Amino acid sequence: MLRHFIIIIFLINFIVDLNAMENKLYHHLKDGSFRNPEGSPVRDTKFKWSYKVFNNEKKKLDMNVPKNHVIEKKEVIKSLKENENSDYILWIGHATFLIKLGNTTIITDPVFEKNMGPLIFGPKRFVDPAINLNELPNVDLFLLTHNHYDHLSTRTIQRFPFKKAKVATALKLGKYFTKNGFNDVYEMDWYDELKINDIKITFVPAVHWSKRSLWDTNKTLWGSFLIEYKNKKFFFACDTGYGNIYKELGNKYGPIDLTFINIGAYNFYPMAPKKDKSIYHTNPEEALKIGKDLKSKKVLGMHWGTVVLSLEPIMEPGKRFKNSSNQYGYHPDDAIVFKIGQLEKIENVLK
Repeated sequence: MLRHFIIIIFLINFIVDLNAMENKLYHHLKDGSFRNPEGSPVRDTKFKWSYKVFNNEKKKLDMNVPKNHVIEKKEVIKSLKENENSDYILWIGHATFLIKLGNTTIITDPVFEKNMGPLIFGPKRFVDPAINLNELPNVDLFLLTHNHYDHLSTRTIQRFPFKKAKVATALKLGKYFTKNGFNDVYEMDWYDELKINDIKITFVPAVHWSKRSLWDTNKTLWGSFLIEYKNKKFFFACDTGYGNIYKELGNKYGPIDLTFINIGAYNFYPMAPKKDKSIYHTNPEEALKIGKDLKSKKVLGMHWGTVVLSLEPIMEPGKRFKNSSNQYGYHPDDAIVFKIGQLEKIENVLK
């Protein structure tokens, strides 16, 4: 009798485990790590990373930054003061934006350090942040897409002046905030939703990866944020390559009013077998293609013009983004390129 009871218990547990495996989300792996949406591109085995090759090729880049790429800090601070009661977008640099929607001011992937890496290591900025961390207006919502050093800066989090801000981030990244004085932290899985004031946040997939050390590859999630406010939809993309997931997202959530999309860090040739091609970062043309898949009325290029992460000319992404817009059904005015420090009222961006 006992033997039969044990067998029954074993069979029940086996069936429960089997059902759990079948119901497990595709991007969740058994070892607790994550992967890209089904059907996403995979890394080319012919890609051979080499610091030596990268640094040698990097030396060939023209590092002269045009004056019209950056707005003087005093002008940025003046614009912030003049628009404190308006809805606006301000590009601080790389993937860091201030987005003010009504009574909620949002900051995205803030990095305010000179270098984007641990301690004094990692790529150094060739353009400083538009304003300093202590010059930020009050921030209500902190959005963090993933854990790479050029997006998640522990030093910025430690020094962040508004620890009462709500934080929305990917699964397994909450610890970076809770241990540094933030108490209102939401870890989100893909398609999780969050209401903050009169804003709705949805965390959605991206084609990327995560890593901060030799031991944590893909152990934390990555993703993009859909921000809905007063019948307007803003899509803030995580670093991403092109994938079929964007047609799905466009069908589910489109049309989008404005998409913030990465347009830099795409050329790793000659380490990569193809020039201007990366599965993890869209080139300007692929970024426009994602915009069309999302049914986005306008697209704003980011993740460029701040720090050298790859080998394309430093000012090329913005030019290619504009020049290629017609090929993807956009008017050049709808493929938007900001200057670092540029602040625009949202009503003007969307018109």
